[in-house]
Amino acid sequence: MVSSSSPGLAALKDIKALTFDVFGTVVDWRSSVEDDLKAVFQATTAAPPFESLPADLQCRARELTDADWAVFAQQWRNAYIHFTRTFKAGETPWKDIDTHHRESLVKLLDQWKLNGLYTSRQIDELTLVWHRLRPWSDSANGIHALNELGLVTVTLSNGNRSLLTDLNSFGDLGFQKLVSAEDFQTYKPDPKTYLGAAEAIGVKPTEVAMVAAHLQDLDAARKLGLKTIYIERPQEEAWPKDGENYLTAKQWVNLWVRASEDGLVEVAHSLGNVL
Repeated sequence: MVSSSSPGLAALKDIKALTFDVFGTVVDWRSSVEDDLKAVFQATTAAPPFESLPADLQCRARELTDADWAVFAQQWRNAYIHFTRTFKAGETPWKDIDTHHRESLVKLLDQWKLNGLYTSRQIDELTLVWHRLRPWSDSANGIHALNELGLVTVTLSNGNRSLLTDLNSFGDLGFQKLVSAEDFQTYKPDPKTYLGAAEAIGVKPTEVAMVAAHLQDLDAARKLGLKTIYIERPQEEAWPKDGENYLTAKQWVNLWVRASEDGLVEVAHSLGNVL
């Protein structure tokens, strides 16, 4: 972590608001989605209607392991990343994340040759797992502590507004304001999302610190004047740790919280020393 005496941390002394990436940074999407996929699968295969499904479908389903569902969850996440990164505002027809998640789930079930395993209603319910993702153990306490410092805590997520509302309530996260990429009809890392969030809060971009577990997200934010706070989370960083981008980021990130530290609680502690 950057020490409290460093120029990087000192640059945070004049911030008025924090914008947060949510998936992976504030909530543990991976274990939440994997657990839900396995629970719905186990309930489905244990129910009497399963025995009336085609024999080849039953056979494929019975061969699935927990490791398979982990791969499935990652592929579902990868589809989201591809969708948001390739979205072109004004060119790509608008689609919110709930709609994308459902469509990509249907495609994955087809790719895995599991068509017919779930009813349409079950697919709807599975899609909503993204509305009930468990927060990391430090998230709620950290956000509440940041609120007590007088900072405005705000989501800045590609998740749609109803999804963010549910996550904030489900995890008792304590966000004071919800800003969604949906508000701007585009997705991060489009500059409109970062600049639009600052405008929605009523502050200058330089008075905002972006909090994320993904350096690419922070890199896009800093190029627009936002300060940056990086939280190491398991399996979230896409940049190789021995790569130039990752190593260089250690020079420009204002506050770097290691995995061994207490996440957002540590952020509140560090900012409390400089504000």
